[in-house]
Amino acid sequence: MTTLTRPQNQRVIAGVCAGLAARFGWKPNTVRLLFLLSCLLPGPQFIVYLVLWVTMPQRPY
Repeated sequence: MTTLTRPQNQRVIAGVCAGLAARFGWKPNTVRLLFLLSCLLPGPQFIVYLVLWVTMPQRPY
């Protein structure tokens, strides 16, 4: 497993889903789909995404 960082490539908006996918060994599109499906449920999904965007460091390579 890698550390939790946002990649410079493979990003659609901020790279949060791609970073989570790399960390847990999943495909980025799977994590994106799960995030979109979770937005149908009540909860703070967008706030969590924004917090991860601010707190996750960007991968230097």
